[in-house]
Amino acid sequence: MQVRQTELPGVVVIEPVIHRDGRGFFVEVHHAERYRAAGIPLPFVQDNHSGSSPRTLRGLHVQLGPPMGKLVRCVRGAIWDVAVDVRRGSPRFGRWVGVPLNADTLHQLWVPPGFLHGFCVTDGPAEVEYKCTALWNPQLEVAVRWSDPDLAIAWPEREPLLSPKDAVAPLLREVHDRLPSYDG
Repeated sequence: MQVRQTELPGVVVIEPVIHRDGRGFFVEVHHAERYRAAGIPLPFVQDNHSGSSPRTLRGLHVQLGPPMGKLVRCVRGAIWDVAVDVRRGSPRFGRWVGVPLNADTLHQLWVPPGFLHGFCVTDGPAEVEYKCTALWNPQLEVAVRWSDPDLAIAWPEREPLLSPKDAVAPLLREVHDRLPSYDG
C-alpha cells in the first residue's frame, strides 16, 4: 500500500495494492500494523456502510468526546470526499481538502478526529464504507452547513440532495465554541 499525504497534516490517502486477474480482484482493506505505521490510530470500533443516490451530499459532521476518526472508502460508484480542520487554535483551522474516491481504485481517506467530514456523490448510486475509532453518539455530533461561505468548499454539485438535518445545519462560526481544541 502507498500512503499519500494531503495538504492537511494528518489527513492521508491510502492507495491499496489491488490484485486483479480473470476471476476479479483481491484487496487488503485494513492491516493493523501497516495502518498504525502510517499514523492511523487504532482500534476501530464501528464499521458503517451507506448507499446514496446521484447528487447526494452527506455532511459536514464532526463528533466530539469521544472524538471519532474515520477511514473512508467508496465501494460502488464515486464520491468526492472532504475533510475540514475545525480544531480551535489549529494553524490550519477552516482549511479543507477534497479527494476523489471510487470503486475502481478503492483508495481510502483517513479523516482524523477533530475534522469535519462530508462527501458528495459524483457517479452514483454510490456506496461508502468507513471504519470509525469511536462509537457514534448523536448527542456529541456537530454539523456544519455544507455551503458555509467561510469554508468556500468547491463541491462538484451546486444543488445536492441533502438530509433535513444537513439542509439546516449552522455555519461554522455559529458552533465555534463547541468545536474541539488543537493540542499541537
